[in-house]
Amino acid sequence: MSSHRERVYRTRAVILKRREQGEADRVITLFTPEYGKRVVIAKGVRKPTSRKAGHLEPFTHASLMLAKGKTWDIITSAQTITSFRKLREDLDLTAYAYYFCELLDAFMQEEDPHPELYDLILTTFRRLEESPNPALTARWYELALLRHTGFAPQIFHCVQCGKAIQPQLNYFSCGRGGALCPRHGEGASDAQPIPLNALKVLRYIQTQPYNHIIRLQLKPGTMRQVEKLMGDYLRYLLERRLKSKHFIHLLRQ
Repeated sequence: MSSHRERVYRTRAVILKRREQGEADRVITLFTPEYGKRVVIAKGVRKPTSRKAGHLEPFTHASLMLAKGKTWDIITSAQTITSFRKLREDLDLTAYAYYFCELLDAFMQEEDPHPELYDLILTTFRRLEESPNPALTARWYELALLRHTGFAPQIFHCVQCGKAIQPQLNYFSCGRGGALCPRHGEGASDAQPIPLNALKVLRYIQTQPYNHIIRLQLKPGTMRQVEKLMGDYLRYLLERRLKSKHFIHLLRQ
């Protein structure tokens, strides 16, 4: 009896991504509170008679029963907790939801539990469904994810000399992980200018509650500057550009 309990287990999970396998199966990447990221298989889920298919859609929060397998653990049953259906019905929200999942997937190794990130992705999906400004929600999520993973940029003190950053044109170094004062940033090959308004926005997002952040009314130019800076930093950390981010840009054109 004990060996059966070891071979079969239940968990809650967010569906991050999936791909087809064979004639009727899908390989699914989950994010769970107990096990972190885990890649599993749903056998026969593409058959018209499958009862699991509707519960394993992207972004779904589900309760799963799994059995240990040789290559992948096998989903034996699935029940939706929250469908986040709106995220699949609105193309813009779909693009952002895929981006949030891809970003979490890129930062996480398998079998590395981070219950705070499990809570974060669920909170972000709820906020995205109601967000008047998905791009601002995205910046909040990026900085929250970076904080939880230990990569939050230092934007209050110069990463070179430690002095407080003053309200002037400063610089940002992806490689050094934060802001540089004019003395150490100007002329540095690894630094880019960070306009004062963009710096103020990043500081506000990093320190203020979400319900205050989402009410910000920002000029398009400032939003682009903040997005570019965060995009450059994330691309440096991950050493690649995420496909879903490119899709978001295509939708804007």
